[in-house]
Order: sequence, then structure tokens, then C-alpha cells
Amino acid sequence: VQLQASGGGLVQAGGSLRLSCTASGSVPSINDMYWYRQAPGNQRERVARISSGGTTDYAYSVKGRFTVSRDNAENTVYLQMNNVKPEDTAVYYCNIAFGVGAMRYDYWGQGTLVTVSS
Repeated sequence: VQLQASGGGLVQAGGSLRLSCTASGSVPSINDMYWYRQAPGNQRERVARISSGGTTDYAYSVKGRFTVSRDNAENTVYLQMNNVKPEDTAVYYCNIAFGVGAMRYDYWGQGTLVTVSS
């Protein structure tokens, strides 16, 4: 399984940005897709999760500003980022996790840089 993320860039505080991540390869229909981020000097933190059934959850810091969605037919997850803040500056990574029998698998995308200017 490979993940390809895109959509990062430079945005002013208060602006919006949409990230995309597409999974290719042998992806089971039941899976969870995630967005994580890592700012310089910080640990990687989970930003949002969406199950294949559409259940979502968010980090407190982004709740109400970010929206995660997905297109199951395209194995693509999106992160709509609204009212961004300088503290949202980070490399954003997508992740997919699923089980096959008793085994759990997860894969990471390459990361896309989001820079928010004040």
C-alpha cells in the first residue's frame, strides 16, 4: 500500500487549505484513515480520523476548524483546514490502518508541509 499526499503550501492566518491523500495498492474496504502533523521540535500528533463508515474524531486544537472526509471509491482522504493559525504550521502526514485476519497494518504517506504566516 502506498499513500500520496498533496495540497500543502503557504497560507495566511485565517485562510483555508485542503489536503488530499490517496491510497493505492491492496486496500481493504474497511479501514481507518488519519491525518497527523509534526511541527519542528514537537512530537507527531494525531489531527483527525475517519473510518470507512464515516465516523470522525478530531484533536481538540482543530475541532470546529478542520474537517476530515473521504471518498471510499477513490481511497482518498481529505483534510479541509479553515481559519488556520500559525500554530497549525507543520508537516502533515496521512496514515491508513486496517486489519487482515489477526494482523494489523498501517502505512504512512510522505508528508506535505503546511506553513501558516501571521
